[in-house]
Amino acid sequence: MRSIKHGSTLAMSSPAAARLGGGRAASALERGLLRKMLGYLGNPAVGLRLWDGEALDPAAAELVRVHLLDPGTLLSLALDPEFQFGELYSSGRLEVEGDLVALLEALFAAQRKDRGIRSRLLHLIHAPRPNLPGMATANIQQHYDIGNDFYQLWLDPQLLYTCAYFSTPELGLEQAQVAKMEHVCRKLRLLPGERVVEAGCGWGALALYMAREHGASVQAYNLSREQIAHARRRASAEGLQDRVEFVEADYREIRGEYDAFVSIGMLEHVGSSHYSDLGQVIDRCLGQRGRGFIHAIGTDYASPLNPWIERRIFPGAYPPSLREMMAVFESAGLSVLDVENLRLHYARTLEHWLARFDAAAAQIEAMFGATFVRAWRLYLAGSLAAFRRGKLQLFQVLLHRGDDDQVPWTRAHLYDAAPWNPPKS
Repeated sequence: MRSIKHGSTLAMSSPAAARLGGGRAASALERGLLRKMLGYLGNPAVGLRLWDGEALDPAAAELVRVHLLDPGTLLSLALDPEFQFGELYSSGRLEVEGDLVALLEALFAAQRKDRGIRSRLLHLIHAPRPNLPGMATANIQQHYDIGNDFYQLWLDPQLLYTCAYFSTPELGLEQAQVAKMEHVCRKLRLLPGERVVEAGCGWGALALYMAREHGASVQAYNLSREQIAHARRRASAEGLQDRVEFVEADYREIRGEYDAFVSIGMLEHVGSSHYSDLGQVIDRCLGQRGRGFIHAIGTDYASPLNPWIERRIFPGAYPPSLREMMAVFESAGLSVLDVENLRLHYARTLEHWLARFDAAAAQIEAMFGATFVRAWRLYLAGSLAAFRRGKLQLFQVLLHRGDDDQVPWTRAHLYDAAPWNPPKS
């Protein structure tokens, strides 16, 4: 298979194409299905190549084509395009001629907000897995416990798997991830000796940074065994095990009182039906002058996650709108102090991840096989396209008790080189 951009392929040069391509011309019924499918998708500006080699192209300056390698591919796509596209691409029965990210951007650009009864029925069929206690553990471990060696191939050395902060455009990924951690700490106005609880700590980079660089005492919760084990090894190696405790447990088990609550990339795994549970946890663990911080992928309006992503990559995941996120804050009686959208920062982060993933594709294929590589390439490319087109957003929300007056007058402390000092009471 010959690479073009972002791992997309020339369909006619692939082994799958040689095996499945050619054959009879499309029938009138199949062409009717094709028209209906394109109409359902909003008639995107993409080309199609059928199994007999015929190209059906709209007028477009830079054309990207989807190659359907057999008649059954068309039937599957017509019945359930959003789910089956991922299934067919990852299995090699559907190929992309041109830039995979550009194709997905074109599909997102054509997508309509509400596509009627059929869309709602398919969303019911692909209802996301619940995140009840116990089931949440299985959902998290399916994604995060596939091996630290895998993530080390394409993430930065500290294994930060959330949006970086490119405080200047020329920053590399490693520097931007450190800048993200500092940005979070400045928003929280962390002071030495403060107690912090982190819900969903990943491989522990932020918890360790808060302890090492800001003198905080941190208790961090996570359901991923491999991530927790890695984080504990890092804490021991850095001599921070007395200031950072990594707990393998659900966020609902958090107890104690803290000066700050932090959640980076965890809300997407909570599920909207459990937002009040999370709000109650934040409420009971924050002191009278406590602050909360939630960093999460979101949307402009309530809409389900792509069903293929939810089934194959992120079980139980759901990116909320800001309105839906308010259920967390309102249930806790917390006030929103600041909201920032880092959508373009996440797009830039994904550009780095996808390039690194493609550079390591041969190693990843040796570990997991070609289907896995194609599935994860599609996931990363689709995420990049979604952030570029505004289908996904990245919200950072800062919370506090509504009657706490010890808040900064401006955002100057976020960008000033000097550390933030609290106002005198």
